[in-house]
Amino acid sequence: MFEANRAVVDIFDDKKKSIFQYAIECRQEKVYNLIYELKPEKRDDITHNVAKFLTNMLHSAAHISSAKHPKHVQDASLQMQRELQWFKEVESMLPSEMHEYVNTSNLTARELFIRNHKKLKDEAEISTKGVAASCTTVGALIVTMMFAAAFTVPGGTNGDTGLPLFLHNKLFRIYILSDTISLISSAASVITFLGLLTSTYAEDDFLWSLPTKMTIGLSTLFISIATMMITFACALTIMFDGEATMIITGIVLATVPVVSFAFFLFPLLYEICRWTYGPSMFGKKADI
Repeated sequence: MFEANRAVVDIFDDKKKSIFQYAIECRQEKVYNLIYELKPEKRDDITHNVAKFLTNMLHSAAHISSAKHPKHVQDASLQMQRELQWFKEVESMLPSEMHEYVNTSNLTARELFIRNHKKLKDEAEISTKGVAASCTTVGALIVTMMFAAAFTVPGGTNGDTGLPLFLHNKLFRIYILSDTISLISSAASVITFLGLLTSTYAEDDFLWSLPTKMTIGLSTLFISIATMMITFACALTIMFDGEATMIITGIVLATVPVVSFAFFLFPLLYEICRWTYGPSMFGKKADI
């Protein structure tokens, strides 16, 4: 199928740019992936091609995409990650001697990437720090509440032994277990987000390090909120034993924070996981 389109691959414009350089500049992965179907010698010619202003394919990847980003990568940190994925992909495709090739401005592709993406990087840093700061506050509040809940158990304690009165109640054991999980996961979340706030925010951090920290932080925060609500539901059931209306109302209301978190932050978590750990958009046969 690809042989019929070989003529398209051989076309260069008046700037000596190939179709692959335009595909890189416009972030068209389906067109770019055609390069994997070329014979090794033809691919070598394409990757060694130098266009006008002494720019190679890696210089093309160093430019901000001229195409509009789809809605699912509107967040600055996700845009920065995708730009890095493109740059790293093209860098791995080009021979090593082309990596340090300088254009007419005496800039390597890496230097050009840093200069062109400075504004996007600053926006991504502000966006990431904003999420991290907000989640750190929430996590710290949960740590405080869950620590206090461990020592103010429902029903109180036995005055003689100091043991909880409902020690042998199954719901009380679930209460203690969920309280412990909530305390540990919220503490882990706070530590992770503090790591985000104190990161260096170098360009390459947006490729793997920062998305991984954000994934761990949001996941542990969600676990802490969910188990906190389980703790609350168990305490309510123990204290209002037999009062079905009070128990059901309380449990229903307790699901509101969990649902709210899932509604507002799960889309972000999904996109981070998709672009960080999902299948690569490169190296596949283009469906053309």
